[in-house]
Amino acid sequence: MPYRYTNDGIENVYYTHEDIFRIIKDENIRFLDLQFTSLFGRFHHITIPAENIDLSSLIDGFPKLDGSSIKGFSEIYESDLVLKPDPNTFAIIPWYRDDNKTARMICDVYWKYGSVFPRDPRAIASRCEELLKEEGYKRSYFGPETEFFIFNSASWHINTNESYYKIDSQEISGAYPIMNKNGYMPEEPIDTLVDFRNECVNMLSNFGMICEDHHHEVATAGQCEISIRYDELKNSADNVMTYKYVIKSVARKHGMVATFMPKPLINDNGSGMHINLSLWKEDNIFYDENDQYAELSQSARYFIGGLLDHAQSLASILAPTANSYRRLIPGFEAPVYIAWSKNNRSAIVRIPSHFKGKGYAKSKRIELRLADPSSNPYLAFTAVLLAGLDGIKKRIDAGNPVDMDIYRLDSIKRRELGIKQLPATLNAAMDALESDNNYLKPILTDDIIERIIEKGRKDISEIALRPHPYEFALYFDI
Repeated sequence: MPYRYTNDGIENVYYTHEDIFRIIKDENIRFLDLQFTSLFGRFHHITIPAENIDLSSLIDGFPKLDGSSIKGFSEIYESDLVLKPDPNTFAIIPWYRDDNKTARMICDVYWKYGSVFPRDPRAIASRCEELLKEEGYKRSYFGPETEFFIFNSASWHINTNESYYKIDSQEISGAYPIMNKNGYMPEEPIDTLVDFRNECVNMLSNFGMICEDHHHEVATAGQCEISIRYDELKNSADNVMTYKYVIKSVARKHGMVATFMPKPLINDNGSGMHINLSLWKEDNIFYDENDQYAELSQSARYFIGGLLDHAQSLASILAPTANSYRRLIPGFEAPVYIAWSKNNRSAIVRIPSHFKGKGYAKSKRIELRLADPSSNPYLAFTAVLLAGLDGIKKRIDAGNPVDMDIYRLDSIKRRELGIKQLPATLNAAMDALESDNNYLKPILTDDIIERIIEKGRKDISEIALRPHPYEFALYFDI
C-alpha cells in the first residue's frame, strides 16, 4: 500500500485505475509488470508494453494467463484466466533504466467471464478479511518477521550417478569468519551485509513499504532480517511477496543470491517467519490491563487456545516444505513444542512484553513462531486467523503458560505439563491436515486443502526416491 509522510505521521495513499493510467503516461512508463502469486506461494509475472495498456484493460483485466501452466491453479480444459491489477499496489521498479522504465502491479486472478478465481491466494485472503468483518471485528494486523540468507553463490546438481550442493559465503571464508551460531547482530566488518540491507530498505520504500530496522541474524553465513511495518492481512501478504522479490533482485544486482529456504545450512539456525498479530474491534481486543501475567485478554487466551489446538495441522500450511522440518528441531531456536508463554522463545506462541500500561495497549500482540518463509503468506495468515477465531468461538483453553526452557525438559515432565510436539516431518503435517481441517472450511475449500496435501505428498515422494549423500558415508562400505 503506497504511503506518504505528513505533519501528523504516515498515511496511506489510495489510487484509482484512472490515477494509474494517468501516471503511466505522465511518468513515461515503458512497461507494466503484472505480478501474481500461485497457490503454492511462487511469484509470477508477465510484462505489458505501455502502448498496449488502456484504461479498460486496467479495470477489466488482461486476458493473458494460462492457468494450467501454474502449479495448483487450473486444468488444461479451464486454463483461460484474467489478471486484474490492484491500483494500490502500483510502484515504479527502481532498478530499471529510464529507457526501460517499468512499473509493477500485483494482480487478482479471475475466470475469463468475470468471476473470482477461487484458487487465487489473494482472493482467499480477501474472503478471510470479509469473514472477519462478518464476525464483528474491524481488522486484524499481521507483522511478519521474515528471515533470509544471502550467499556469494549456491549450486547443486542431481543426476542418476551424482548429487551435491555447494554454498559459498564471504562470512564463512572471508577475513572475519563468523563462528557457528554467533551471527546475531555483530558489528562491522564482521557483518558484511550492512550496505546490502541498506539498499534493500531504500528499494522497499519505493514499493510503499515501511522498514523499521535491519540486522544480521544468528546463522553463520549471511542470515539477515529486515523488519517491515505491520499491516492488514492481504496487504501484509502482498508485502511479504514484494519483500522476497526485492531482496532477490538486489542480491542479483550485486552478483549474489538470496534464498528463503528454511534450512540451507547444516548445524546452524534456519530462517523463520514469525507472525505477530492482533485483532481489533474499536480497540485491540488482545489487551486487558487487569491481567497480571501479560496484560492479555481472555479473548487473546482463547485465540492462543485455537492456535495450540490446531498447531499440528497449521504446520502443513505454515511450514509446507520437507526442508521446513530440518529447521523445526531442538537446539536451533525454532519451536518444536506446542505451548505458550511470555518472552519464552522455546514456546510456539510468545507474548512480547517489553513494556506495560495502557500506553502500549495498541501494541499488544501474539507472536506465532511456527511459520517459515517457504509458506504462501496469503494462506498462512488466513489459516492462522481461522485457527484463532475457532479458539474464540469454541472458548478453547490455552492452558497455563510455560515459563521455562522447554528444550531442557524431559519427556516425562513435558507429559505432566501437557506439552505436545509439532509434526517432525512434512508427511506427519499432511496427516494432521487430513484429520483436522474443519476450522479452515469457512475459507479454504476441500479442493484447496486436497491440492495442498497432494503437493506435500508429491514432494515427500520425490525426496524419498533419491539416496542422500550422507547415506554413502554411513553405508557404502557395509
